[in-house]
Amino acid sequence: MYEYQKTRKYFAQISTGMEKLGADELSELGANNINPAYRGIYFEANHEILYRINYQSRLISRIVAPLNKFICHQTRYLYKKAQEIDWSEFISVNQTFAIFANVSNSKINHSKYAALILKDAIVDQFREKTGKRPNIETVNPDLWISLHIESDFATISLDVSGGSLHRRGYRSESVEAPMQETLAAAIIRLSKWDGSLPIYDPFCGSGTLLSEALMQHCKIPAGFLRKRFGFEFLPDFERSVWDKIKKDAQKQMTNLKDSIISGSDISYEAINAAQKNISNLPNGGNIKLKKTDFQKIEKLENKIIVCNPPYGIRSGDKNKIGGLYKSFGDFLKHKCQGSTAYVYFGDRKLIPKIGLKPSWRKPLRNGGLDGRLAKFKLY
Repeated sequence: MYEYQKTRKYFAQISTGMEKLGADELSELGANNINPAYRGIYFEANHEILYRINYQSRLISRIVAPLNKFICHQTRYLYKKAQEIDWSEFISVNQTFAIFANVSNSKINHSKYAALILKDAIVDQFREKTGKRPNIETVNPDLWISLHIESDFATISLDVSGGSLHRRGYRSESVEAPMQETLAAAIIRLSKWDGSLPIYDPFCGSGTLLSEALMQHCKIPAGFLRKRFGFEFLPDFERSVWDKIKKDAQKQMTNLKDSIISGSDISYEAINAAQKNISNLPNGGNIKLKKTDFQKIEKLENKIIVCNPPYGIRSGDKNKIGGLYKSFGDFLKHKCQGSTAYVYFGDRKLIPKIGLKPSWRKPLRNGGLDGRLAKFKLY
């Protein structure tokens, strides 16, 4: 038996700052013995719960199932323990795989070299048995394998998500500095938007915040458009359970009322990208988009406003960014009475530039950026 079969324990990777949100979501989806850790969450689940989490989680980046855990001081021992796993239970010679490795505070101190040793153990096992080997595919492999070595303790795991869960499948078009889908989902969740007020994004970009609002409100599973998941390669995968999970989740999907979700952007390119992306989702045609500068919007009263304005780190002219935020703060103050704004600052130093006092601010990372989400009540 593999480690995950003995313990039913898995590890969910999640962005820094989202651990508490992720733990709450895992609990809602049925996980047990939830234990947040650094950049992730340990939890227990049976097959049904594991499949449901992968299909419906909006916040988790990926989930790994441990196959083998062991003390590891040398690469030759890593090779030996990796060969104890029967890799033909997970993949055939005609399929592809990739390895992502992380090494810290260990005698094996190079992650790429550790990944190479694990790769050699896998392909050598296939060559010895069949005379052939599966190929490496680093972009879209059939199977993702995780290697984690910390303080000379190694864990070889299978990525049961089948690649990062933030790739929902609706983003067919992009613009500069797009927001990651899991971050957008966290912002919508933190806004507690329930559909009782319209929601609007005046800097909609390629439409990620609006798409995540649509998916949450209409109960569209986060994995609705994904073609496959890594757990389908597990030797104990249960197809009938997986089919039931999908069917039950899709029964809960609802329709979207016209004009309850809308947005705008100053860029034609962004609006075109947003329209294409949103149209890939059920009910996407009911989201209203227009090309306009936020300063030309007459008013946004009694709404939930969510946005990710340009912040000058990846895009725009830094010298103009301060003026943009001051203008946006004036817009919120004078044209958005009765609304609540949730503004994501990719650069937290820009928060004072907006000229409004936030009710709260929460750290949320977007890729390598240490950003902040701030809430503004507009009276």
